[in-house]
Parts: sequence; structure tokens; C-alpha cells
Amino acid sequence: MGDARLIQITPQLRILVAIEAIDGRKGIDSLAQLCREKLDADPFSGCLFLFRSRSAKAIRILAYDGQGFWLATKRLSKGRFRWWPTGLEAAKTLRAHQVQMLLAAADPDAAAAPVWRRVSAKIFLQALRSGFRSATLNNRCRSGGAIAAEPLPAKTSYSFAI
Repeated sequence: MGDARLIQITPQLRILVAIEAIDGRKGIDSLAQLCREKLDADPFSGCLFLFRSRSAKAIRILAYDGQGFWLATKRLSKGRFRWWPTGLEAAKTLRAHQVQMLLAAADPDAAAAPVWRRVSAKIFLQALRSGFRSATLNNRCRSGGAIAAEPLPAKTSYSFAI
């Protein structure tokens, strides 16, 4: 036979965001019932369902993986989720990159990524020492400097010049 290759196309993940706020104490069963009644969607479909608490300080994500439900919560330590979809429908569909922006407490409709909060070198060093990542830091890293709070790639050592 020839050089035939099987190409598998992965279907796009469907992400539904409930427009109406929920009681943040709701669990898996209550949220699954909301999916059926309010969103007119099957909670066993494999979609991700996002809900926002009334206080706008937390987002709950419900998903079914074929064996059981996952329920994740992100609660902000400061501030609120300012952006949330509006409209007359019960839910809005978002794409994966929009959900990433939403979970970062940013506007998913924005053209650019949010500006990272700057962290002082002292706080950064404390995070490293507490097991965030093992690192070797350059002696020029002074406590008065600031470094961008971006995720570090997996490496065994780092060198920062401030």
C-alpha cells in the first residue's frame, strides 16, 4: 500500500458561560441541574460550563470527562471579575483563549493581553526559596529591582540581571 496517513481532527471544545450569576455555594448536582434548566444544555456533553458568583469574586467551572464531573473554582484574593457577558440569552459561547483571559480577570474581547503585575525581587526570591522553582540567581539581583511575574519555563537554573 501507499504512504496513507490517518489524520485525526480533534473537535473544538465547546465552552458555555452562564450569563446570570449563581449562588457560589452550589455544588456539582445543582450546577448540572442549572445546565439542563437554564442553559438548555446537557451537562454530560463534555462542554465546559462557566458560572460566576453573585459577588463576582469567584468563577466555577463544571465539566464531565466521561467518568465523572470536575468542579473547579477560581476565587480572586483582591478585586472582582469585571467583565462578564451580557445579553438576553441564558449563555454565551467563548473560545479557549477568551476563557484564559477571563480567568486572568481580564477582558476576553480585548485585542492585547493584560499587563502583568510587577513583583519586587524580594517577593520573587521568597517564592523561589519556598519551592516555586529551584533557581540560581545572579548576585546583581537586588531587593530594589522588579521582575515581571511571568511563569518560568521548566529549567534547573535561572539567572536574573536587574
